[in-house]
Amino acid sequence: MTMTLSQTRSRIIGGTTLILLAMSLGVLIAQIDTSVVNLAVKQIGASLNAGVTALQCVVDAYNLVYASLLLTAGTLADLYGRRRIFLLGIMLFTIGSVVCGLAPNAVVLVAGRAIAGLGAALEVPTSLAILTVAYPDAKERTHALGLWASCNGLAFVVGPTLGGVLVDAVGWRSIFLLIIPPCVATLALTAAAVPESKDPKDRTLDLPGQTLAIAGLGALSLAVIEGPRWGWGSPGSLASLATSIAAALLFLRRQADADGALVPLWMLKNRVFSASLGVAFAMTFGMYAMLFLTPLYLQSARGSSALMAGIELLPMSVAFVVVSQLSGRIANAFGPRLPMTAGMAMMGAGLFMLALIPLDDSLVLIEVALFVTGCGLGLNTGPVNAVAVANVPAARSGTASGLVNTARMVGATLGVAVLGAVFAMYAGAASESRHIVAGLAPAYVGGGLSEMIGAVAAFTLIRRDSLRGLPRR
Repeated sequence: MTMTLSQTRSRIIGGTTLILLAMSLGVLIAQIDTSVVNLAVKQIGASLNAGVTALQCVVDAYNLVYASLLLTAGTLADLYGRRRIFLLGIMLFTIGSVVCGLAPNAVVLVAGRAIAGLGAALEVPTSLAILTVAYPDAKERTHALGLWASCNGLAFVVGPTLGGVLVDAVGWRSIFLLIIPPCVATLALTAAAVPESKDPKDRTLDLPGQTLAIAGLGALSLAVIEGPRWGWGSPGSLASLATSIAAALLFLRRQADADGALVPLWMLKNRVFSASLGVAFAMTFGMYAMLFLTPLYLQSARGSSALMAGIELLPMSVAFVVVSQLSGRIANAFGPRLPMTAGMAMMGAGLFMLALIPLDDSLVLIEVALFVTGCGLGLNTGPVNAVAVANVPAARSGTASGLVNTARMVGATLGVAVLGAVFAMYAGAASESRHIVAGLAPAYVGGGLSEMIGAVAAFTLIRRDSLRGLPRR
């Protein structure tokens, strides 16, 4: 039976809608997992008789593996199949969650967290690459990526609140076991709706480049994660930072000389693509430091419980979810430069408002600042991803996805380290409310400056037609 043009179009739209749903579920479960575990640390320690070091490993195992393998995952997807790597990532994430939920001791729990981190590293950048291929039309792709990005904010809304309720009512194992049904649903949707795509022509895995990338990102993440506990001047911290720098330099040299390089330097010579990476870095540099400091202030200085702190952060999360769904339409109507510039400027303004806490600690100021920040984050997140993947060949969509996620991760990692150190320098070692407040202003100002630099970069380097990018296949 011959289908009409409208029937054919409806079938295509229905298929891409299922793809978008599957990819959005994938990023949602990965982001929720990063936000709920901190709420269960106390209960995990009591249940498994785990000390502080073991509990630190429970939190860090996921983040360290995830951060180290983002760039590798994007390339694996391009070479061996984006659908295949995404499915592998979800399966590993599911296995890791099962291991965590049934863990008899802290060692097994840490192993489960590492497996889940590996799964997240494989599926998050690959989900972006799959959407890039599924939506060849620039306007439809930008709208889809805005919806996909909104799931990050939804995770911040659902994660802390749901995690607090589950830990108190059911127990800490529930936060791992109850994520399994969404994982299974994502597997089923992907298997049914997502076609396979890959571009291995004239490319190899570049094992030396992959090894150097993993070593550099892993060492940087290790230094930042463990630096506060080890001490920034300790041999372990200095060795990790030195390893990261050496690996980065060797990586760049390798990419310049290697055929089929992991990150061809011609990609970075594309001004718009490089600018999108810089904006992504600046965005998370300020934002993740704020996400680290604000709950600390709310709980330690204002006396809020973990659940109440999550509720007090809701204006930012809800604003992000709502605005990110509109960001694609705004970018399509006015070009990506407007929402990216306005979004970064609003994030900067929100952080500058939070820097006024030492002068005005009213909850009204904090909630308005968080709302403005959330609106800015929602405006920028979808378009910055869309611009990055639009300005490389479709065959490199996995690599581009890995790079933009790596830029975000490195920005977040350094932001927490640098601005956390600024906070500590002014707050000192004391835990009294007045000392915590003293460290907030300089840290928030530093984050705000990062966002404003990103706004200037977006305004000067991102063109109105940047979403057209390169022709898609």
